[in-house]
Amino acid sequence: MAVESQGVDLLNVVALLGAGVIAVPIFRRLGLGSVLGYFTAGLIIGPFGLKLFRHPEAILHVAEFGVIMLLFIIGLEMHPARLWQARRQIFGLGVSQVLACGALLTIAGMALGLSAPVAFIAGMGFVLSSTAVIMQMLEERGEASTAMGQKAVSILLLEDLAIVPLLAIVAALAPGQSSSLQSGSVLIGIGALVGLVIVGRWLINPMFRLLAAARAREVMTAAALLVVLGAAYLMELGGLSMAMGAFVAGVLLSESTFRHQLEADVEPFRGLLLGLFFLAIGMSLDLTVIGAQWATILTYVALFMVAKALGIYGIARFFGDGNRDAISRVALFTQGGEFAFVLYTAALGGGIFTPEQSAIFTAVVIFSMALTPLTSVLIHKLMPTAEPAMDGVETAEGLEGNVLIIGFGRFGQVVSQPLLARGFDISIIESDVDMIRSASEFGFKVYYGDGTRLDVLTASGAGKAEAIIVCVDKRDAADKIVALAQSEFPLTKLFVRAFDRGHAMDLIRKNVDVQVREMFESAMLFGEMALRELGVPEDAVVEIMDDTRRRDEERLALQVAGDLRSGIDLMRNNSPRPAPLTKPRKAVQAFNVEDGVAAPFSPLP
Repeated sequence: MAVESQGVDLLNVVALLGAGVIAVPIFRRLGLGSVLGYFTAGLIIGPFGLKLFRHPEAILHVAEFGVIMLLFIIGLEMHPARLWQARRQIFGLGVSQVLACGALLTIAGMALGLSAPVAFIAGMGFVLSSTAVIMQMLEERGEASTAMGQKAVSILLLEDLAIVPLLAIVAALAPGQSSSLQSGSVLIGIGALVGLVIVGRWLINPMFRLLAAARAREVMTAAALLVVLGAAYLMELGGLSMAMGAFVAGVLLSESTFRHQLEADVEPFRGLLLGLFFLAIGMSLDLTVIGAQWATILTYVALFMVAKALGIYGIARFFGDGNRDAISRVALFTQGGEFAFVLYTAALGGGIFTPEQSAIFTAVVIFSMALTPLTSVLIHKLMPTAEPAMDGVETAEGLEGNVLIIGFGRFGQVVSQPLLARGFDISIIESDVDMIRSASEFGFKVYYGDGTRLDVLTASGAGKAEAIIVCVDKRDAADKIVALAQSEFPLTKLFVRAFDRGHAMDLIRKNVDVQVREMFESAMLFGEMALRELGVPEDAVVEIMDDTRRRDEERLALQVAGDLRSGIDLMRNNSPRPAPLTKPRKAVQAFNVEDGVAAPFSPLP
């Protein structure tokens, strides 16, 4: 029986991993995000699908540690000074959004016939958005570090803090709870928080220094997990949110010299457990309750999401966000979250919810979490492309420089220097408004313009310029500019930054006047300096670099006439070579690095 039990356990593990591995790439390829992929996979393998798992709540309990580790990593990025700077967003924007949405959701619940206590708890549970879903979506879009992403993190932190008073309110609304017990709980919670701060500030860093001196990599990983889970457990003992404990621990360690080590150790566990969390949420959808109460559930989902969307949008506009940013926040936050399950469980245990109400509202939250990636994708597709704010930025019009530079990033800035030193009249256009503003702080006059458009090239003086220098960092954009310039301004010299060797070959075939691979010269110089620092004589350095350039030019010419594999014999490589069967006729010259003199070298026979 033991072997059979182990087999079942192994099958479950394989099913969990396989479901995620198959579903997530498919959903990401479809543009629906990994979260919805996990939900769907969980539903398929859960109690109402293939029935591989009959008790998803056990998996959910373990997988919640993924959320805890996510909050710890967020805390590592939030230095105390940075957290203090965000206090207006956390306690202003966050509190306002929670109160406004909570009021609207409570009213919506009462409008559907719920009693005031039930409507309040159901609504406030839905207010607590899913940290896991939102952070996953922000990370997938690369928006976690943007201004919008930081506001989202601030709101999520406040919502995590809100679980503490909400649980106290549930205890107060539950029959038979004494005020002395509530006061004692508050004091215990404060004590746990103070204890965590003391441990984090004065004990954790010395512990990591001792462990680092021991040079035991696996012990450092264990210590990182100990910090996260220990902080979470301490907060749970104090009656507070485990996620908040992990976040506080992360903030306390954000200025530690071991911060990056901690993040690297925790990250793999965070990703795996977070995926497991989403799978468990998908498994937890009770299709029996949904089948019996589908009309009620869909009504609550629609009404709650609309009410919360109105509250989020209104608060965003009140705090000065534009229409696009407000709608983007609505797309992220119009769902309930994992802390709703904690609140609803407490309400069920306290006699505020009936079992049926608990199942219905849990299904409402899960449905909203599953719909969030879909609604977010839909909203982003329907929203028009944001026009950049042009305050203080001039568009290209009537420029007459004898050299036109298109693109003023790192490459274009360096290119401009020798031309300016020689006194050329340079016109510069760039499509990144932030880059234009940054360049103006250093005395550059850069105009806004998209070089892939003929009207912009004409307005930028491309027809009058002696040369067009294309310095954009995207291959497709560079190719469009080349095609337009050669078609409309054939007498103008065309110098182009090549993305890589293949792009350089294409540009040569198009007969541009000059093409330079963006990293070739810097890499050549780097190699030359490395030779000198390694003790190779100067005349040998010059000879080696000349030979390297000659080989590269010959190979590039062969590749232009053939393909990328042409001239491969001209490349030096470090692949092992078989020993020759006969002794070479001529000894190869090798350099003795220590003595700085040439010495004959022959491969081993």
